[in-house]
Formats: sequence, C-alpha cells, structure tokens
Amino acid sequence: MHGVVCRHGRLEAVSGVDLDVAAGERIALTGTNGSGKTTLLRAVLGLHRQVDGEILVGRRGARSAAEWAWRRRACAWIPQRPAAGRFPLLARELLASSGAPDEAAAAAVRLGVGALGDRPLSSLSGGQLQRMHLARAVGCVAAGAGVLLADEPTAALDFAGQEEAAEVLTTLPVTVLVVTHDRAMAARCDRTLEMAAGRLREVR
Repeated sequence: MHGVVCRHGRLEAVSGVDLDVAAGERIALTGTNGSGKTTLLRAVLGLHRQVDGEILVGRRGARSAAEWAWRRRACAWIPQRPAAGRFPLLARELLASSGAPDEAAAAAVRLGVGALGDRPLSSLSGGQLQRMHLARAVGCVAAGAGVLLADEPTAALDFAGQEEAAEVLTTLPVTVLVVTHDRAMAARCDRTLEMAAGRLREVR
C-alpha cells in the first residue's frame, strides 16, 4: 500500500497509509472502533471504492474487472459481521463457494461446525457463522488464495474458540492481515500495527 487514502463521502477514514507486507508475514492491525481498520481491508478487496493511492497484491494492481476478479481469488476474506443472507443459503453452499469444498468441509469439522452443513446460514448463531466463514477461508487458501484478510475473526467466539481460530489463522501458509482486539491473536502475529484517526504506526 502506497499513499492510500479512503473516504466516506467527504470524510477521510484512511489517511496516506504506506505499508509493505512480505509474503508469508502475519500482521495484526489494532486500534479503536472507527479508526479506519475495516475500511482499509475492504479497500484491498475493492469493497470500498472511494480510494486514492496504490494497493498491490502480489505486485499486481487492480483496475479492470478481470484484475479485480483475480484479486478476489487471491485474497481469502473473513468479514467482521458475516452476513447470513436474505435467501436460504445453506452452510455447505457457503463452504462450496470457497473453490475447495472438501478442504473447507474438513476445516468446518475441525472447528466444530461440520454437522451444520444442511442448516441455513440464517439459523446459525454468531459464533457458528464465524466458524463457517473461517472454514470457508481455509478452503479459499486450498484453492489458491495467497493472502488472508480477516476482520475481528474471533469476536463472536468464547475463549476456547478464540484460541482454536487463532491457531488456524496463524498456521495457514499465507500472508495474513488481521484486524483484532484479541491480544492472544495479536501475539501470534509477526508485527502489530495500530491505527488511529486513519493513520498507521508500528507498535511491535
């Protein structure tokens, strides 16, 4: 990321961020609510479009539809508040959308939600839904994603679930950028960055 600025209308949410992340590095992104962390992750995926500056993944930019399609395959994504959807999407259908359904299903078993495949996402608890999205991310990595972007992936989990999710996230063979308030999660990462008023500083 070089000189990245993100706006919500006239409000500048991210201000001139420069960040280089090496392949395989794990970065924890901390900071108060509203400091720009989620906006920054969404900008990488093209989910936030009011962006200036340059964001490269694997030294590749994304301007055309084909380039954005590649970016979304290259990046696994765990949203902060996973949407259950407005139509009856089943958990196994979410896992299948990873591109590697067998690996995603195996991860769901490991995370304790393997028996919920035929349940609509709307019927799952917050913790179950978060585990399903984590399992889907494992499938995305198996399908070729080299970067994992995760926004508060342990927030809806109990202590044991947080430990398990952190173990999965930090042992995958990918580059990780994770927004978290979980100190144990941050401790497993190579570097911790803090965001405040849209700006980054390294704290560990």
